[in-house]
Formats: sequence, structure tokens, C-alpha cells
Amino acid sequence: MFPALTPNDAELDQDVLMFWALLFKIVLDGEKRLTAHMAAHGLTPPQFYVLKTLVEHAGRCRIGQIAEEHHLTNATMTGLVKRLEAMTPPLVSRETNVNDRRSIYVVMTRAGHERFMAIQTDLLAQAQGVLRLLSAEERQDLIHYLSRYVQAVEERFPIESIPTLD
Repeated sequence: MFPALTPNDAELDQDVLMFWALLFKIVLDGEKRLTAHMAAHGLTPPQFYVLKTLVEHAGRCRIGQIAEEHHLTNATMTGLVKRLEAMTPPLVSRETNVNDRRSIYVVMTRAGHERFMAIQTDLLAQAQGVLRLLSAEERQDLIHYLSRYVQAVEERFPIESIPTLD
């Protein structure tokens, strides 16, 4: 038997439902907008994320590490890299690790960096346009509460603790 709900519990339940609905709407809208921005630049979101990961690793990273960071198989990542490599001009190239011939590095080309920066510039311009709708105080409040949310979720519910269907 569950304990009786107090008025505060009922209020919390309402807040949870509203929070979840808003979060879901934000995520879906964000995915649609990201996909549209990337499509305008001839990329899919997974291809963009490969370029983003390469930027985060100074333009060069083992293919297995990129796959691991995105929770994808090496085979899936190999397909993504092949498509980026086949673009005109190529956005990445592959290099064999001289110390371990089985290990492949993905290297961002100048064209890949330029494409990444063009998309990043578009995305940041959109974010700037949205944040301009808020006052400086509202922006700081939004950033503060989003930061608190991210920190709380990462501390209380780390990804590793989420059960999987393995």
C-alpha cells in the first residue's frame, strides 16, 4: 500500500508532469532544428557529432574511441566515417596507427573543420536570437537553473546506473 499523498506531493506530481512535458518538447524541437541546420549543410546529426568529437580531440581521434563516446559499434562508426570520407571534398581521412596496425585514426580535413564551423556558427546564431528575447537577468536565471539541473542529474542518476536491456 502506498502512503497517502500530501498536498505537497500532489503539487510535486503536477510539477513533474509539466517539467517532463516541457523537457520532451524542448528535446524534440531541438532535434528537429539540429537536423534541419545540418541538412542545410549536407550532413546528418550523427555525421556532425563525429566532426564535433574530432574538434574536441584536436582534429584526430581513434575510430573506436569516437564509437565508444557515442555508444555506437565500430561497424556503425566505420560507415559514418566512410560517408564523411567520400564527400566532395572529404571531411575526414583515415590513418593507420603506426604502433598498432589494427587501430585507425580519423583525421578531420580542412573542409571538415570549415563545415563544422559553419554549422556551429548557425546554431550559435539561433541560440543568440532566442536568448536575446530574455533580459540579462532572465538569461542568468535560465543558465543557473539549467546548470543546477544538469549537475543534479549527473550526480544523482549517472548514465552508468541506468539499467539496460542487455
